[in-house]
Amino acid sequence: MPDPFIDLHTHSSVSDGTERPAELVRAAAAAGLDGVALTDHDTTAGWDEAIATARQLPLTLLPGLELSTRVGYRSVHVLGYLVDPTDPGLVAETTRIRDGRLERARRMVERIGEDHPLTWDDVLAQASDGAPIGRPHIADALVARGLESDRSAAFRGILHPASGYYEPHEAPSPLRGVELIRAAGGVPVIAHPAASSRGIVIDEDALRTLVDAGLGGLEVDHRENVSHGKRTLLDWATRYGLFVTGSSDYHGTGKPNRLGEHRTALVAFDAIVGEATGSAPVSGPDARLS
Repeated sequence: MPDPFIDLHTHSSVSDGTERPAELVRAAAAAGLDGVALTDHDTTAGWDEAIATARQLPLTLLPGLELSTRVGYRSVHVLGYLVDPTDPGLVAETTRIRDGRLERARRMVERIGEDHPLTWDDVLAQASDGAPIGRPHIADALVARGLESDRSAAFRGILHPASGYYEPHEAPSPLRGVELIRAAGGVPVIAHPAASSRGIVIDEDALRTLVDAGLGGLEVDHRENVSHGKRTLLDWATRYGLFVTGSSDYHGTGKPNRLGEHRTALVAFDAIVGEATGSAPVSGPDARLS
């Protein structure tokens, strides 16, 4: 039997993807995935819809989230798999992050609106009800207004940190993020640690601290990770006993990333399921990973 086809990083319209959680899960099944993780930014609000759909399809869903953390001006995203979505500490922190993102987005739109025909209502029109408002929604509003050609162009242009409109958002440290995910019974993995736009987002000293706090793995196979960075990440994974994952970071039509373009090995999937105590995978009929 061939190895299962597993993608552990996707986003729905509950955060900054373009498909409802149910649509995303159906798309994963149609793409032939055996396992998929829903990892919306700083929220588990899409879980119920995704779980209900996964129970009807021949695949396994790993509910999760992508937690925003920061080191100075550098953003570090921590994927948290199979957390307890009701954990008080995690709920409080993700609520604080989302509120901070909202105010940051408002300030950015005010700045952009001084030079371009963009309003807050334009941005709200691009977000699903209850979705944490962020730069992707501002990007989509810029595209709808004809100010940028697509979301990627918006991030290279008006939303680029050097544009004068950008400002950082408040977020916990990566250490706090790893601690929160473990306290909620989940398994933390650093997302795209060697993305080409940022270089490796943490140094080895910081990595050792995260490992001591319970870091489980590193997302190595990701389209934004540069090749020399991947080599360093694989060396670190071996040195510190971390598993590695591969994922698409799928956002529907919001990014060119395609479901399953990078995969996670069964050994890493099993490690996540084996370590997690916060929640459990959800499998439909005839799922290979059940």
